[in-house]
Amino acid sequence: MEPSFDWETLKPWLIGLWALYVPVMAGWIVMRKREPIATLSWILSLAALPWVGLLIYHFLGPQRIVRQQRRRSLSRRSLEPVLPADLVTSDDCATVSHLAQTITHFAPSSAVDVKLLVGGKATYAALHEAIAGARHHLHLEYYIFEPDQTGTPLRDALVAKAREGVRVRLLLDAVGSARLSKAFLAPLLDAGVEVGWFHPLKLRWIWRPRINMRNHRKIVIVDGCVAFTGGINITDEENEAVNPKAFHDLHLRLEGSIVRWLQLAFLEDWHYATGVALRDERLWPEAREGTMLAHALPSGPDSVWESIHRVKVEAIHQADKRVWLVTPYFVPGEAARMALTSAAMRGLDVRVVVPARSDSILVSAAARSYYDELLASGVRVFEYEPRMLHSKALLVDEDTCVVGSANFDHRSFRLNFELSLLLHDRGLARELEQEMEATLAQCREVKSGDPPPPFLRRLADNATRLLSPLL
Repeated sequence: MEPSFDWETLKPWLIGLWALYVPVMAGWIVMRKREPIATLSWILSLAALPWVGLLIYHFLGPQRIVRQQRRRSLSRRSLEPVLPADLVTSDDCATVSHLAQTITHFAPSSAVDVKLLVGGKATYAALHEAIAGARHHLHLEYYIFEPDQTGTPLRDALVAKAREGVRVRLLLDAVGSARLSKAFLAPLLDAGVEVGWFHPLKLRWIWRPRINMRNHRKIVIVDGCVAFTGGINITDEENEAVNPKAFHDLHLRLEGSIVRWLQLAFLEDWHYATGVALRDERLWPEAREGTMLAHALPSGPDSVWESIHRVKVEAIHQADKRVWLVTPYFVPGEAARMALTSAAMRGLDVRVVVPARSDSILVSAAARSYYDELLASGVRVFEYEPRMLHSKALLVDEDTCVVGSANFDHRSFRLNFELSLLLHDRGLARELEQEMEATLAQCREVKSGDPPPPFLRRLADNATRLLSPLL
């Protein structure tokens, strides 16, 4: 006779284990010092779903990696012998830049020339032109690099330069560029291109997962003299030349001393990902000083200070006339939300532009849950209708711009490694204003008097908002 399952005997043991498990896990989560609402949400989830909740928390919960010391000591120390003497912080800078410098240890710099590139077609054309002129080195860092009609020609251009003797280094995110096969990479490796992977997928991830900690930066350095950065990846999804429904996005081409700080950002990431410190003095050609203030803003889970988040919030607080924000993913925290609504209630022209149809249903639903509060405060909300809006830019008053890889959401501010630029220049601000006006012309403005969405949609939007720490 088979033994029967004795639930009554097992029940007290399970209850006892649960009673021990909940306070231990609650204490662990409390010691992470996250926002009270997020902390309580995780504790309730772990209590209600002990094993499933524990797995979700392990792989997707709030994590920090001890990279700050490694980045500021090991990486910087390994590069010190060849760092230019002028690559130091400054005591003489504007308030927002002073904040950025304190958080990032990247000093304000300058640019001789900055070109605002609208769309992938213009960006890829400028990128290929710059690559063709490379003589010593090419450094590229991307989140997404696809083996498609956009990625293949770029790969071939890098192969050609490597065969000419140019040192080519390519740093890719292991998740964003997961579609790159060995066959696709073989010509690069055969030509001598050095390929590094940021947080590659390994078995040790089961114990120390880094799923959320992606390298979302886009950086290209050509001979230490020309740089590209912004929001555009290497993919047909962002190339109007091959895809009429390509994402609408922005990028920057830069010259001047700001290139040195972008070079430093790449070298630190390269050292972190590969363990190799690049000490070639030819990586640091003579700096060209310009009149445009430019400040590189690296941000990531290696620091608790959320540099891009703080700089954007501070710039909004200091605004006198207007705040125009364009972002594909809008999931603001309390500080960012209060900054936007307070600016509107001060009488400023505050506009938020988001896609009408995003590539993330959950993020779009969460964004809609904030509309009522924004509209009630006087913020104007616009939905871009033609295609996916992927631009990430902030325009403040007549001279301040923030452009880069970071979205206006928790993931960009806290989980991803991002890089944006803080730029002060009336000419560039006017260019960005014209681009934003062209975008606004293709938007539908959301009005407080619009018929309310169906109840079930509003319920779904508000419920999705609860997931905002993960979005």
